[in-house]
Amino acid sequence: MPALVGGGLKVRPGEVSLAHLGVLFLDELPEFQRGVLDSLRQPLETGQVSVARANSHVTFPANVQLIAAMNPCRCGHLGDPALACSRAPRCAADYQAKISGPLLDRIDLHVEVQAVSAADLVLPPAAEGSAEVAARVKAARDRQSIRLQGMAARTNAELDGDALADHAAPDEAGRILLAQAAEAMRLSARGYTRILRVARTIADLAQNETVGRIHIAEALSYRRQAPRN
Repeated sequence: MPALVGGGLKVRPGEVSLAHLGVLFLDELPEFQRGVLDSLRQPLETGQVSVARANSHVTFPANVQLIAAMNPCRCGHLGDPALACSRAPRCAADYQAKISGPLLDRIDLHVEVQAVSAADLVLPPAAEGSAEVAARVKAARDRQSIRLQGMAARTNAELDGDALADHAAPDEAGRILLAQAAEAMRLSARGYTRILRVARTIADLAQNETVGRIHIAEALSYRRQAPRN
């Protein structure tokens, strides 16, 4: 799967470097075959992809940033009664159920974006532009680099085990909220861990050294699951 190694680059073992790693963008996610999507589960978990053939078994680095986009249903008009098809809302459940729960569990942020109308195009630009956002992200990454200096992990996304407990453990109020949400949302161990990583990053963006209840709450708000039949 060359796209996992570097956006379509064809490489041989031993030729892959960090320069080949990048973003894997999947548009209209439910339109991909179920087997293809589920084949991403292990690379997303381990950062590696293995290719097995009769005479060899080769492992490539595949530590990609996965970004996926999809409509709420096949026609894309679920939220508009005037345009939605006659099968709504069942059509949305059927469409979104094409994505397996285990794959969704490996995606940290589930964000619903409203459609852009023609009237939106004449609104003034946002108060915070791309340059300002990039500066905030860089500052957060710098905080991570300082905190994780000398460790195998380079970013919050790589924290695990004791390192995660040491650097991303929430305060008491955050711990109580996370425990309640874990039971109510039936979070898997993987989902629980990913919420801690996201909350740690949210705290870094807010320039807070401690992960608090507000950071846990925001991380939980991104943990939405697709409707099931």
